[in-house]
Formats: sequence, C-alpha cells, structure tokens
Amino acid sequence: MAVLGFEHVGIQVKHIENSITFYKEIVGLELLDQFLHTDGKMKLAFLGMNKKVIVELIEGYNPNLPEEGKVHHVAFLVSDIEAEKKRLEKLEVEWIFPEPTRLPNGARYIFFKGPEGEWIEFYEK
Repeated sequence: MAVLGFEHVGIQVKHIENSITFYKEIVGLELLDQFLHTDGKMKLAFLGMNKKVIVELIEGYNPNLPEEGKVHHVAFLVSDIEAEKKRLEKLEVEWIFPEPTRLPNGARYIFFKGPEGEWIEFYEK
C-alpha cells in the first residue's frame, strides 16, 4: 500500500458557519460541499480549491474541544509570505508567529489562529 497524496485535514469545530466564513474570507478557500452526516447529528463542510477538498469542518462530534482544537495546524502553500502577512494584518487575525520564520531549506512561514483556536500556517517554499 502506498500513499497517493494529500486528501484533507478534518477539523472539529463548535460553530461550523463561523468556520466556513473564516476559511472562505481569510484563507481564500471555496465551499465545495456541505451536509448533515448520516448520523443526523454532525454537520460537515468541505472547503478547498479547484474542486479539490483541503479542509473538512466537523461540528457536533465533540463539544469539549481543547483551546488549540483537535488538529495542531493546517498548512497552506502561498507564493509571497510578506504580501500575505500584510493582507492578514488588515484582516486583524490573531497571530501566533507573525514574523516570517525561515527554515534551513529556505522556506518561510507564519502562524495565526482560526475562529476555533486552530493554528493555521502560511508556508512559502
């Protein structure tokens, strides 16, 4: 068995509509699908780009989420970290690591919080 590629990250949230708005307006994803789970309790939303799911939001699975959420972070590839930092500053996101950090391979990243406290990374190769 071999991994074929990245599918999506599932993020448990308390308020799915707030998270959908955030991932659309702040991160820049599009809402691809949204429905009630077959259990009749959980709400699911799938967001991504070019018809490819990147994030699945799950409401109703666990109402007692820790502050940092159930996923440590989700990373999105960007082409210009400085431009994204300026854009996010105007949108008044809550920063974790606002200054771009450069890795030994030359890549840079910044971290900010989503509406449920989840950590979001913008990553520039």
